[in-house]
Amino acid sequence: MAETATSEYLRGYAQILAEVSATGRRLTRKELNERRTLGEQAADAGHGLRDLVRQHLAETRMSWPDGTAPGAVGSVLAAVEQAVDAFAEGYERAQRLAVRQEEGARREFIDDLLYGRSDLGRLAERAERFGLVLSRSYAVAVAEGPEAYDDTAPVTRRVEAALIARFGDRRILLATKNGQLICIAPGDQEDVLAYFAKQAHAATDGSRVAIGRPQPGAGGVVHSYEEALSTLELAQRLNLDDPVVRAADLLVYPVLTRDRQAMADLVLSALGPLRGARGGAESLLLTLEAYFESGCTAAEAARRLSLSVRALTYRLERIHQLTGSNPADPVHRYTLQTAVIGARLLDWPAQEI
Repeated sequence: MAETATSEYLRGYAQILAEVSATGRRLTRKELNERRTLGEQAADAGHGLRDLVRQHLAETRMSWPDGTAPGAVGSVLAAVEQAVDAFAEGYERAQRLAVRQEEGARREFIDDLLYGRSDLGRLAERAERFGLVLSRSYAVAVAEGPEAYDDTAPVTRRVEAALIARFGDRRILLATKNGQLICIAPGDQEDVLAYFAKQAHAATDGSRVAIGRPQPGAGGVVHSYEEALSTLELAQRLNLDDPVVRAADLLVYPVLTRDRQAMADLVLSALGPLRGARGGAESLLLTLEAYFESGCTAAEAARRLSLSVRALTYRLERIHQLTGSNPADPVHRYTLQTAVIGARLLDWPAQEI
């Protein structure tokens, strides 16, 4: 049955062999172009190259010209080589074109999916082609490394191979956008995104990965993606050390900055006097950050800053003198800590607010 289906792609082949056996000629340019065209048609029809080459060899055996002179054998074999090579060239050319078209369609789909630029019904239909069912909830993870990555980068291929080897076909989509690695996975498969984060961090030699919250539908993918991007930016502003940050764990920060003017007023009121210190506010702001992050333990904060406990204590006293707020006092601590967070979110004192 398969041989019958592919026989049309061998038309004229037996006649070429017969003529070559009789004359010793090589294939003409027209004949080579015909072989290439047949190869392209076979590829477009979805036939496998291995079976097609086997069919050519079987046809060669069955139609080997009777009485072929020993001197003509070399000419016939050369013709077989030319014909099969031209056929394979056309087949591979068609495949490369199909791959480029598929990559273009995939890139267009990803752009529309992440930016919500297409009709949702049409987007859902296209999503099925790439293994996504947009009636479900999806979450998006974004990895940002020391360099920009595209779909053909070794890092992208390495992470993709690791995901496929671990999870197979689980309706996962790996892509790149603006030089970042992006993984879209069903919202109830947290293990997929956690594994993606681990592999991306290792493959990129220390990238940071942000994971958005699961959201329903095509619009939910956009929301989760934007949330992951915002989380990456927050982690950078807050100088977080964690290689993996989750939007769900940082929800308090967007709340704090929702009223930017109120936050700016708090920062200037609580921390503005630190600008009067020798060398400016930055070193004292770092001191407060380390103190709060260490659970208000002076010894641990001093270790993080490579200071003696005495030097750290002096800085805390200086902060108390300048601001009127004592970092060790629970009543003052909340205001100072919130102001420190706000300062980092607003990039103060580097930027005027």
